[in-house]
Amino acid sequence: MTAVATKRSEPEKRTRKRILTGDRPTGPLHLGHYVGTLANRVRLQDQYETFILVADYHMLTTRLDELGEIEQNIREDVLGNLAIGIDPSKTTIYLQSLVPEVTELFLYFAMLVTVPRAERIPTLKEKMREQNIAQPSYGLLGYPILQAADILMVKGDLVPVGKDQQSHIELTREIARTFNETFAPVFPVPEGLIPEVGVLPGTDGQAKMSRSIGNTVNLFDDPKTVEEKVMRMYTDPTRVHPTDPGHVEGNPVFTYHDFFNPNKAEVEELKDRYRKGKVGDVEVKKRLATALNAFLEPVRERRAALLRKSPRIVEDVLREGSERARVEARQTLHEARAAMRLDYFGE
Repeated sequence: MTAVATKRSEPEKRTRKRILTGDRPTGPLHLGHYVGTLANRVRLQDQYETFILVADYHMLTTRLDELGEIEQNIREDVLGNLAIGIDPSKTTIYLQSLVPEVTELFLYFAMLVTVPRAERIPTLKEKMREQNIAQPSYGLLGYPILQAADILMVKGDLVPVGKDQQSHIELTREIARTFNETFAPVFPVPEGLIPEVGVLPGTDGQAKMSRSIGNTVNLFDDPKTVEEKVMRMYTDPTRVHPTDPGHVEGNPVFTYHDFFNPNKAEVEELKDRYRKGKVGDVEVKKRLATALNAFLEPVRERRAALLRKSPRIVEDVLREGSERARVEARQTLHEARAAMRLDYFGE
């Protein structure tokens, strides 16, 4: 068994600010996740007390027809976090459904949010459009409120999110303020922590990678799969022949080169030749595939090494992390119930 977070039976006195972040286990982690949040998580775990949520309740909002895949998706999510450098001795990784207290807090918070306010979350319409959903379920409409319960259950001070999730953090802040003003000052008012890097576009030229669209390069894709995906990538639609001058700005192939090709001289040379019509898409893509595989190979190797050392590492990490998170959850719920005068008989 590998080293995992030490089990603690009581909440510890906090000496650092606390972060809550996480993923819905709807499929493999990909390079868009890495750029948007994973790389930041690795850096932040040494500065903050970090909780990483595997949000299986959130998956139910749009993926009820794919529950047969959820166990494998949870495993891949945890392995992805570990393989990119998350250390479970520093970071608490836990499964949402193993901390059921969050559903009670969600219920209380739902009483503080009107339906029109929930409907104003911009990503709701985006999610409905992606999933071809004509009318949202109550669960989908309320998922930003459940997300607020996730954050405030562990009393998160900071929440690393992409720019598209800013509206969720603002709702969480509103809920925290409303609860504190209505009942008692139980919750911190968290801040969003937005990475300075941009969003990685999808391989098809869409604004971002999305597992539901299938325009991703996954962290654990094998070298051949990476090469095949890169060779199918969207480039400059105005360029018909390799000798035509091409556009670099807004070209996903070069965006990926900028993020993942450490040879900056090579990237600049390719850009110059591309603008002048002196290099074809095939060469540019082949060099990108080489750079991506060089970046991903250590991640693939770490995943394999983790499983060799401890085949049950996912179960071990989630069990201990969820026990740790549940200690925090019970304490938070006790404080919330007391503030609302719902602790009729005490404890």
